[in-house]
Amino acid sequence: MFEKILVPVDGSEHSTRALDAALQIAKKFRGKVTLLHVYTVDVRPVIMPEPATSLPNIVPMMSSEEVSKIADNARQMGKAVLSDGEQRARAEGVPFESLLREGHVVQEVIKTAKEGNFSLVVIGARGRSKIRELLLGSVTDGVIHHVTLPVLVVK
Repeated sequence: MFEKILVPVDGSEHSTRALDAALQIAKKFRGKVTLLHVYTVDVRPVIMPEPATSLPNIVPMMSSEEVSKIADNARQMGKAVLSDGEQRARAEGVPFESLLREGHVVQEVIKTAKEGNFSLVVIGARGRSKIRELLLGSVTDGVIHHVTLPVLVVK
């Protein structure tokens, strides 16, 4: 029934709980878990008002070296999140694979879900967002509204 389970992970508490739930489902149905971490590198220039004038002060764009460092850091953090998930899967004896992608998180989760022939997506109710007041995270909301296969949201 649930042979192939996609689990977007970001290292948050909800994400970890979602992974734990997915591992239990995979064990029950002899399934495989695919861990997906998507990182975004946003380096748009910032426009700030200049205090003494009414003209905006445009903060210079970053050099390609600075952008590369930011991307490398995001990739390394993503690898660490995936590594933690892999250790959990190994401990439970569940087959797994890991995917690290760069891009818009919702779009990458949807694309992966569609292309990967998954039978279930298990996702945390909220991720690492600083906005704690929301009942459902924006990534989770975007996924449940655009993925055509079953989605289990874990709090």
